[in-house]
Amino acid sequence: MTISAGPNLVLLRHGQSAWNLENRFTGWWDVDLTDRGVAEASAAGAALAAAGIDFDIAFSSVQTRAIKTLHLALEAMGRLWLPVIKDWRFNERHYGGLTGLDKAETAARHGEAQVKIWRRSFDVPPPPQAPGSVFDVSTDRRYAGVEIPRTESLKDTIARVLPAYEGLVAPALAAGQRVLVAAHGNSLRALVKHLSGLSDSEIVEFEIPTGVPILYTLDPTGVAIERRVLTPA
Repeated sequence: MTISAGPNLVLLRHGQSAWNLENRFTGWWDVDLTDRGVAEASAAGAALAAAGIDFDIAFSSVQTRAIKTLHLALEAMGRLWLPVIKDWRFNERHYGGLTGLDKAETAARHGEAQVKIWRRSFDVPPPPQAPGSVFDVSTDRRYAGVEIPRTESLKDTIARVLPAYEGLVAPALAAGQRVLVAAHGNSLRALVKHLSGLSDSEIVEFEIPTGVPILYTLDPTGVAIERRVLTPA
């Protein structure tokens, strides 16, 4: 594989999490990686190294599954020393009142059509999280000073992710740095939509597998020239 000498951007969804395995809506709730997720993260780093890809800086959400994935990938590359910036705006979409629920049971209760709207529509959020929910993260220290959403659509998620990209990632790329962003299915959809110019309907159907790096080659102005998926061995 030939890698551009210019600024490259890699997007990496976290490895399989405990609630991915249990088929539960996760959102902002903090869950850990499974053994498979750990292996996926390390394999992603090995695939990046094998492809001759290197980085100067990395970014992640403030959620454990993304942070661990980033560290495991960088460890596999021998790059644990790279600077890392964590920002809550790269967090997963907030699933509101669906947080913690089994997806199959939720479909049986509300109907598959309604759950598909909550999961896959561009601008329809799930029901808001009830005050006092066991999955309320408003007292979590990492969100001090942050106005926690009670629910989010993909459109809402994009509205917070893109300012983080423009304020943090884009300047690094403009300076010629090679960047890795470890985040989540929906926060990365926001970046793919922006970089690849996908429509609202296209992005909701765009799948981002766990632990599979997506490489963007950019021109000097930050416009995406090419998008490639690097499937780990």
